[in-house]
Amino acid sequence: MQPFADSAPAETPDVSGAYPRLSHAQIELLNRVGAIRAITAGEVLTPEGEPGGDFFVILQGKVLVVEGLHDVHSKQHAELGPDTRILEVHGPGRFLGELGLVEGQPAFVSSVSAEASEVLQISGDDLRRVVLTDAAVGETILRAYLQRRVLLIGSGAGIRIVGSRFSRDTLRLLEFSASNRLPHRLVDLENDDQAQAILDRAGILASDLPAVVLNASQVLRNPSNADLALATGLRAVKEHSAPYDLMVIGAGPAGLAAAVYAASDGLSVVLKESVGLGGQAGTSPRIENFLGFPAGISGGELTERAILQARKFGVQINVACGARTIELRDGEFRAEFDGSGPASSRAALLATGVRYRRLPIPGLEELEGSSVFYAATVHEARLCGSQAVTVVGGGNSAGQAALFLAGTGAAVRLVVRGADLRADMSRYLAERIEEQPAITVLLGATIVGVGGSGELERIVVNLRTTGERRIFESRYLFIFIGAVPHTEWLQGILALDDQGFVLTGADLEDLPPESSHLGRRRLPLETSLPGMFAVGDVRHGSVKRVTAAAGEGSTAVAMIHEHLRILRDGPIGRPTTTS
Repeated sequence: MQPFADSAPAETPDVSGAYPRLSHAQIELLNRVGAIRAITAGEVLTPEGEPGGDFFVILQGKVLVVEGLHDVHSKQHAELGPDTRILEVHGPGRFLGELGLVEGQPAFVSSVSAEASEVLQISGDDLRRVVLTDAAVGETILRAYLQRRVLLIGSGAGIRIVGSRFSRDTLRLLEFSASNRLPHRLVDLENDDQAQAILDRAGILASDLPAVVLNASQVLRNPSNADLALATGLRAVKEHSAPYDLMVIGAGPAGLAAAVYAASDGLSVVLKESVGLGGQAGTSPRIENFLGFPAGISGGELTERAILQARKFGVQINVACGARTIELRDGEFRAEFDGSGPASSRAALLATGVRYRRLPIPGLEELEGSSVFYAATVHEARLCGSQAVTVVGGGNSAGQAALFLAGTGAAVRLVVRGADLRADMSRYLAERIEEQPAITVLLGATIVGVGGSGELERIVVNLRTTGERRIFESRYLFIFIGAVPHTEWLQGILALDDQGFVLTGADLEDLPPESSHLGRRRLPLETSLPGMFAVGDVRHGSVKRVTAAAGEGSTAVAMIHEHLRILRDGPIGRPTTTS
């Protein structure tokens, strides 16, 4: 073990606004809700894995942000162990923490004083109030925290998922962590030299794998997604004891928009998501046509900002609880979920989105999660490095993925079935792809085979224009070839089209006679079940764009208000009964 050095290491340079220095005025503002105190060298301010941490501004001295701190729960003194990794060094005027502090998640890394220092300490609750209500300092902190989360994920810090990359449960945990933008890394049993040491130190048996190491003393043994969500602050613990005004099922852009607008109008809202907050948009590297963001915004940042808004207005968010069934009973919707208790509400909104289609190629399924992916995030980019990758698809999702991966150093081959790159892709994306030297585009092409020993090594491509088949080297494959709606659980409950999309509004007949007490016509986004609405990609006829989905989610709230008003007051013009 190493004691802290007499001279602290140099301060980490600011990167993309991740480590700003607060002004004197901003510190004075924070000082109104905090307390100044002295700390000693080696004192732990934030232990990794601990929830409900405080916010610290450094006034004098230096503080280290580290991973793998020895004896991390002894706050009075800590030592640098052989596995300790220094991630950041901060001096006067800077502040500690990252996105999890404002979202109520446990700390993914530790912070410890490198020398005798002085800090301003503020409770996590007070920090959240400042971030959400005071633009003078809140936006500075939030922008930095959003960028720090990206850097943390990119560095491979955070929770450790220990297991085999060929294990279905390992891949499930990796997908869940990536979908929810949790800082994490895989400790691969086959390739990582640290794997056995981690197993021995944590007392993890082979029967426990895969395991998730939260810190030196907290290990989840082959956890379900719900277990991991609870441990990382992604869902509330409490059950739903009373009905809500609105239950939103699906937390993509449409569901998040509906939840935020409904809750800001005073409705009680519960938001349920089966896999990842933000849906497929949450993994998009860059959204460039969203109103108000001329330089574009990543899907992750857009999602995190929406989640903070939703929590600000009191939305009850629950992740890792897929809906099994829903019914209208005694004027209320009651839904059953996997990994969660039932919930009921007076109105319901479906925003379950779609899932990407898979290529019908033998042997491809065995490579999913290790060499074959359906999203291109920082996690996948870190795996790819500068190796050859293939992106399949001709839409915006494929174009964004190709540009993102090329921008991280990968050599990208974009395989498009159509003959024109602009047929299904926005013009600005097509132009940028054509200008990117790291991307090779194959038009009129389809993948008909894959090969490799235990992992993807090559692909077989059929070129329709020449009729030939060619073999290309490819270590990773990203597939974006359209999607199917997530509506299997709604068969027999709602009216669906022949592809499984939910029918709404004018695509249905008017309300049935048993709904005559509502005294109104079917509303435009209303499903075949009165009081239940559908928005976003899951809806028949929707425009498959992030902006359109968010717009539908906000538009549906006005219709939900109308439905709830009638339930409460009766139709306009109809006298209410008195006893």
